Amino acid sequence: MKKIIYYVATSIDGFIAGPDEDASDFTAAGEGVNQYLADLKDFKTVIMGRRTYEFGYKFGLKPGQPAYPHMLHYIFSKTLHFKNQSDQLTICDYDLDIIKKLKQSSETDIYLCGGGIFAGWLLENEMIDVLKIKLNPLILGNGIPLFGNIKKTHQLELSESRIYDDGLTINAYHFMY
Repeated sequence: MKKIIYYVATSIDGFIAGPDEDASDFTAAGEGVNQYLADLKDFKTVIMGRRTYEFGYKFGLKPGQPAYPHMLHYIFSKTLHFKNQSDQLTICDYDLDIIKKLKQSSETDIYLCGGGIFAGWLLENEMIDVLKIKLNPLILGNGIPLFGNIKKTHQLELSESRIYDDGLTINAYHFMY
């Protein structure tokens, strides 16, 4: 069974974006970002929520097209529909059976590309296997929380940590469900 890996940039205070989905203060270049981009090449399946998919529009993503051309996309939304939808995109309801089937059938581990609400739902249902944080040397004070509004405590085990010259740290944690 493949793992779901939540690989995400976060501020030190746990936000994946600032107010109004502002991510402009996050580290955008350097060794740590290059490592992240190289790591993405290992995934052939990506899952995300609607807001994360639509966030890509700000960076030139065309509605209905894949954000990552080498990956199959599963976008979890009750409202998203496209006239011209790529064969690489599947729109899904929030359904744990779909997540379980993806974990069984995916060719590689699954890249969870956010966002906070969707990741929180997956965490509440103990579906995330690994949290890989690109920890930015930044305090935002407000914004989109890493796991939405979940309240349950979860234990994790640090399995990898690497500090980059640009100030970014990439930490990998395994969930201890």
